[in-house]
Amino acid sequence: MGTTGDYECPSRVAVPPSKPFLKSLQTSLMETFFPDDPFRQFKNQPTSRKFLLGFQYFVPILEWAPRYTFDFFKADLIAGITIASLAVPQGISYASLASIPPIIGLYSSFVPPLIYAMLGSSKDLAVGTVAVASLLVSSMLGKEVSPTGNPQQYVQLVFTATFFAGVFQASLGVLRLGFIVDFLSHATIVGFMGGAATIVCLQQLKGMLGLVHFTHETDVVSVMRSVFGQIHQWRWESAVIGCCFLFFLLLTRYFSKRKAAFFWVNSLAPLTSVILGSILVYLTHAEKHGVQVIGHLKKGLNPLSVSELAFGSPHLMAAIKTGIIIGVIGLAEGIAVGRTFAMFKNYHIDGNKEMIAFGMMNMAGSCTSCYLTAGPFSRTAVNFNAGSKSAVSNIVMATAVMITLLFLTPLFHYTPLVVLSSIIMTAMLGLLDYEAAIHLWKLDKFDFFICLGAYLGVVLGSVEIGLVIALTVSLLRVLLFVARPRTAVMGNIPNSGIYRSMEQYPIANTVPGILILQINAPVYFANASYLRERISRWIYEEEDRLKCEGESSLHYVILDLSAVASIDTSGISMFEEVKKNVDRKGLKLVLANPQSEVMKKLEKSKLIDKIGQEWIYLTVGEAVAACNFMLHTGKSNPVAVDYNAQDSNV
Repeated sequence: MGTTGDYECPSRVAVPPSKPFLKSLQTSLMETFFPDDPFRQFKNQPTSRKFLLGFQYFVPILEWAPRYTFDFFKADLIAGITIASLAVPQGISYASLASIPPIIGLYSSFVPPLIYAMLGSSKDLAVGTVAVASLLVSSMLGKEVSPTGNPQQYVQLVFTATFFAGVFQASLGVLRLGFIVDFLSHATIVGFMGGAATIVCLQQLKGMLGLVHFTHETDVVSVMRSVFGQIHQWRWESAVIGCCFLFFLLLTRYFSKRKAAFFWVNSLAPLTSVILGSILVYLTHAEKHGVQVIGHLKKGLNPLSVSELAFGSPHLMAAIKTGIIIGVIGLAEGIAVGRTFAMFKNYHIDGNKEMIAFGMMNMAGSCTSCYLTAGPFSRTAVNFNAGSKSAVSNIVMATAVMITLLFLTPLFHYTPLVVLSSIIMTAMLGLLDYEAAIHLWKLDKFDFFICLGAYLGVVLGSVEIGLVIALTVSLLRVLLFVARPRTAVMGNIPNSGIYRSMEQYPIANTVPGILILQINAPVYFANASYLRERISRWIYEEEDRLKCEGESSLHYVILDLSAVASIDTSGISMFEEVKKNVDRKGLKLVLANPQSEVMKKLEKSKLIDKIGQEWIYLTVGEAVAACNFMLHTGKSNPVAVDYNAQDSNV
């Protein structure tokens, strides 16, 4: 590199051609709302075919039903009957958790699964009521209207909240806003679900101990005060029955986990417990000795409840708020469960279709005496293990529930509430995923504290407080990532032309007279000030290091912009200030590998002229080579070097 002929002129960084504003806006909107390009299947298709494909897109059953076989039906029949045996006791149990009549829990396993089977894209998701949403309904609406003092108005609010949950879910799907749900991170969901499961388990002590009066608060202090403040009212009969069935349910779950082929043992255990508990109460007349029972369940299919939707209620805002929260929780759990099991079978589910399906089934459910339904993990796992092939298993389950509603509801008269409490506690213990929390601690301490914050917020405060804490901390982390992006000093990997972070590769060497900095994020108004200060700090720290070590002074500052995908006007102003600061120090600013969006903004702002096109390179290696060449030859203008090199080769 001692002569001009030794230097090979690199290719210039191109400024991409400008697009019309409307075309650019269209591209941005497509990338934001249609990243999966759902319209590709309509390209080059006749009008009639486009109409059919559009209908199949919104009603997926029309797409896969023509290919459905009898072998698939046999598998779905077995799976549907299996999950129905779980749906009946769970439906009744979770209804009691939501403080609504048990029959509504059964209604909720009839209509919504039929809607989902037509509109959903998952082959494995089993639709039903969920414990956390049930707890939210009870804790949030119970503060507005007493479930015991005014049960009719309370049920109306539950239906209204379910309706707005459906509207919210369907709107997210139609408007392609599913990314909003992504703000509920994995750590948030683990902590929130664990906290909710803890509270639900503690609240089941009411049924386990045969207590009649119990607190409506959900924090652990209030629950434990209510439990131990009524020691004289504990019923040993309920406690004995509850402990026996809880042990039975936990034993069957443990056995099923050890032997995967016996998954059906765990899935049939709740229904078995209901049957055995009912027989025991009937034979011993335990209801006369303090053991509470379900009592009369009305026979017949879901009555219409359109007239029950309380749009004119003074508590409408509470219903809307509850609907949005339980809608988000239902979506987050349902889509996560659906994607998990879709991954096992190597197929894809459309998140926006799922939102529309969830929304439609909850809107339809609210009009047919149902409350919020989603895709509970326990029921879906049973459906998957039972060998389901399609959403027909939901239709089979709904049919089984319909038969139960028409003919079998009187059989649940003597079902003890303590058995339902045991079923709920067993299901909730499965949501206490301590292994996931340990994994978060090992992998990412910040995620662990998000998880812990959500858990403690739910347990010590309320479900809403836990959710707010988790969302706030998650959003704060996102803001920190944006406002405080990573920067790094780069060095040369020995015996190569590769430049990497010296923190990641300690063997990398600095280049004399050159400081190479890497910016690892888009440059926006939120981080422009920080980056300006951080770049200045890197420069004076490097100058101090060179002085202390007696090395040659600093001449060039190279900014690697390969990770800067976009920039705004504040970012442009930041680069202008960095350029002035570098010039004042007698240094030269060099840019390496700016992306197309950055180059367009540099060109439009005329900053590219201030920096100089000759000081912008395709790679860090080319930038370092040019700087080294100019240091060794005493040249000050790479353009002059460029032309001289070309002339000498003619």
